[in-house]
Amino acid sequence: MALGQKEKLSYLKKFPLDRLDLERISTPVYIVNEPSLKENLQILSYLQEQSGAKILLALKAFSQYSLFPLIQKSLSGASASSLFEARLAYEEFSKKEVHICSPAYPPEDFEEILEYTDHVVFNSFHEFRKLNPLIPKSSKNHTVGMRINPEHSEVDVPLYDPCSPESRLGVRKKDFQKISSRDLQGIEGLHFHALCELGAENLQRTLKATQEKFHLELSQVQWCNFGGGHHITKEDYDLDLLLKVINDFQKTYPNIERLYLEPGEAVVLNTGILIASVLDILPSHSGTPTLAILDTSATAHMPDVLEAPYTPHVYSNGSWAQSISDTKKSETKQSYSYVLGGLTCLAGDVIGGYSFLEPLEIGQKLIFWDMAHYTMVKNTNFNGVRSPSIAISNTDTGKIQTIRRFDYEDYKRRLS
Repeated sequence: MALGQKEKLSYLKKFPLDRLDLERISTPVYIVNEPSLKENLQILSYLQEQSGAKILLALKAFSQYSLFPLIQKSLSGASASSLFEARLAYEEFSKKEVHICSPAYPPEDFEEILEYTDHVVFNSFHEFRKLNPLIPKSSKNHTVGMRINPEHSEVDVPLYDPCSPESRLGVRKKDFQKISSRDLQGIEGLHFHALCELGAENLQRTLKATQEKFHLELSQVQWCNFGGGHHITKEDYDLDLLLKVINDFQKTYPNIERLYLEPGEAVVLNTGILIASVLDILPSHSGTPTLAILDTSATAHMPDVLEAPYTPHVYSNGSWAQSISDTKKSETKQSYSYVLGGLTCLAGDVIGGYSFLEPLEIGQKLIFWDMAHYTMVKNTNFNGVRSPSIAISNTDTGKIQTIRRFDYEDYKRRLS
């Protein structure tokens, strides 16, 4: 999607790159900016204060625990999808709620999962009947929930649609109708996750569909979790509508004592970048743009570029690159076009085609925008490529602190 002038100014206002000496930092590197993160947390704190809802950090999107001390000052806890995420939340989100929701729990992990969590959500009645008897034996107090599927799709990309027709996520209304009320004993909450990078109006429609299907069940539980996918900190997000939606829901179901949202992306939206360097420039073939090989990789370092797919925004030498697809539609065209390729042997390890105001040079740094969420948590060492370092910046002071550099031993330990 083409960047408008308003968006360009908004991004650089949120993360003012000119206040950092990025030329001195080694690449590739993920950098998360603390002041930008604080801006997002202020919005989420306001939402909690005005609505009474609790906001959880979804670790599946962002789990850089060096920033948890800052995040936990504002949020009510974290949500996990596995044993390791649950343990990380328990150890690093001190004295905060830890929720877990998974399509299924490996039996050998479940008792340990109970040590780290206080909210356990099941994805099926079979799982509930099999594992729920273990919960009273735990030394901790737990509340149990069931994930439901509203069967209402708002997400355009099938890969990310939890409510697609063949989705394995959540219990459908027809499944509830097959069981007796006695089988529901012990279920204190309902959880649904139906969105992905969407607005309050999408939640409003989804919630309407959910209430139509599950009104009886919602009338009988103590808590409800609206899941993630809420783009709450996006500049054009309708926060007033979200507050109205939450308020209306609370009035309809006074029995629900606690309401949760668990965004991952919204917590760190537009707070992180990935910086890479140009390693080589190859000539064009058959009329295609020149190829620039970088010291980063789409498949290893930003896999959503290939999975979604999408073309990330790129900034370099004080100006924004245009994606080639957008350049074709634009009246103002930039002169120098390149396909940016990764350094793995995967033929499709291509980040995208871009045009720049000036020709690229070997050693030049390129900044990929909005790379905090679903990047560090998904990266790999395919081909043995080094993982990007992790750093925290502070654009108020101009300081950059490198938190972690990865080496051969990190790669080796993953294999044996």
